[in-house]
Amino acid sequence: MPCNPRYEILFEPVGIGPVTAPNRFYQVPHASGMTNALPRVRAAFREAKAEGGWGVICTGACSIDPTSDDAPLPFATLWDENDIRAHALMTEAVHRHGSLAGVELWHGGASVMNRTSRLPPLSPSGIPWMATHVGFMGNLKPKTMDKADIREVLRCQAEAARKARTAGFDIVYVYAGMGYLGYEFLLPEYNHRADEYGGSIGNRVRFVREMIEVTKDAVGKDCGVALRVSLEELRGRPGRNQPSEAHELIELLADLPDLFDVKMDSSPTDCSASRFTGEGSHEPVIDFVKSLTKKPVVGVGRFTSPDTMVSQIRRGVLDLVGGARPSIADPFLPAKIREGREAEIRECIGCNICISSWHD
Repeated sequence: MPCNPRYEILFEPVGIGPVTAPNRFYQVPHASGMTNALPRVRAAFREAKAEGGWGVICTGACSIDPTSDDAPLPFATLWDENDIRAHALMTEAVHRHGSLAGVELWHGGASVMNRTSRLPPLSPSGIPWMATHVGFMGNLKPKTMDKADIREVLRCQAEAARKARTAGFDIVYVYAGMGYLGYEFLLPEYNHRADEYGGSIGNRVRFVREMIEVTKDAVGKDCGVALRVSLEELRGRPGRNQPSEAHELIELLADLPDLFDVKMDSSPTDCSASRFTGEGSHEPVIDFVKSLTKKPVVGVGRFTSPDTMVSQIRRGVLDLVGGARPSIADPFLPAKIREGREAEIRECIGCNICISSWHD
């Protein structure tokens, strides 16, 4: 069966800096629970989504340095040549189907335990993150980052970005959400600094800006650079020149990344069960982003109905339809829409059993 004409907009290509997504279906970063210990299984897991028509396929959180060590939880790394080879299995698999591959470079900041590296967690002001995903932080107190620590994290981000380019990734992420290091710089509860990295929203954005800049310098013209940022907390804070600090953040960074990947906060709010929220629940938090930037925007909302997806695009909320849980429930969701088989979509029911095993 042919594609319903109403849904043809979903199959338009979208430019992301120097690369082009073949359609608007974007599997946003999400964990697989497989880590670097199972690189072939992990690659096959992602390849199934590329085969199913997702135009962009991303990794889960991928550590840039041993100061961001999520042990004893499973996590992925991009630290050395072995990691490059492991991730190349995924990029090659995704590229076989004409899709783009993205990597979510990650520093956990005060929310990691560093149980393997035994290095002190890092944070803007030495404040423990109030709620890790599983409560393993115990009484660990993170180190307050000095200027040398900031320079070192920027160096590690750049080096990981170069490794990502070598591994074949098309999109490289800067992560500023979900309680991790970039997000900690953005929130005044965790950033009490009196230098150029603290105080006003302009100063608190500085670290994230520098992370984007070093990433762009590292990948050159080979990769698009995406910023993933949580907006719910900042949306609730009045801005000086905008309705909220979330507006000010987007305005300050509007021209810098090639893509904005915007979300509410972390798993408890981002992935609410279907008994409490319907499709598109992030819209009230992220609906302003496209009004402040000309760069493409991707967001999530447990999208399973093609009509809802089309509505998000036509109303100017999103440019790309993000999916994590829907891509797990049905890796072939885009192909079924393209082939006029939308009635056969295996919809994500929002049961959230996938959230119980979230680390990459």
